[in-house]
Amino acid sequence: MPQITVATINLRNRSDRWRERRHLLVAQLLDVLPNLISLQEISFPIAQGRWVRNQINARLPEDERPYRLLQLRKQHPIFGYLEGIGVLTNLPVLYSDSLNLGYGGRVALRVNVELSNRQPLDFVATHLHHIAAEKEARQEQALMLTGWLADRRPIPAQVVAGDFNELPTGPAIQIMKQRFRSAYQLRHGAEPLATFPTALLPLGDWSGCLDYIFVSSGIRQVSAAKIFCDKPDPDDDTLYPSDHVGLLATLEI
Repeated sequence: MPQITVATINLRNRSDRWRERRHLLVAQLLDVLPNLISLQEISFPIAQGRWVRNQINARLPEDERPYRLLQLRKQHPIFGYLEGIGVLTNLPVLYSDSLNLGYGGRVALRVNVELSNRQPLDFVATHLHHIAAEKEARQEQALMLTGWLADRRPIPAQVVAGDFNELPTGPAIQIMKQRFRSAYQLRHGAEPLATFPTALLPLGDWSGCLDYIFVSSGIRQVSAAKIFCDKPDPDDDTLYPSDHVGLLATLEI
């Protein structure tokens, strides 16, 4: 059966010492080389997604397939100029499409890839509304997202990964779990204590789990799930790849 690795990481766009932390990010992605990576807060003015892709491809071992980048701006005249989401993949892409989730142009990007046994898999990157108190907005977005994946070109094997800006008890996460299972929770019995923030962005005593990898029932098994992109610079314990840590999961399809 095919086995793949999938990941999610919020890039924090160009904010908070990007030029210093960017090589940490690339190095820690190269340590694990997921087949599919959901990226959030990509800065379009500095071509951040292309830079990350090019840096990884330039350092790949000779026997590794290069990565392709698919990215999508926010559907908003101002925010879309500045930022969007994307997917890095080293698997063959069959097609891609997207969904406008509203609330400042939030979007979901679906990339349909072909596995080694020629089975298709949907990998969906998303980034939900960010204002903590506005849970109803994220609830609406989760309903839109799950409905879209169920009704438009549905297939058994689907993975949804990204920054949901919602704690595990929030309504958007409960909606996602009506149709999907959390990869990390399947392996560990609970979600991570926190995926945000790192020491790159100190926020006092608050921390929480905001990032998730969800898998459909068509995913046979989650054989591993862990936090990654969580190591500081050896010479500066406040410098991390991002203000979020990433999640990484190994899936058997």
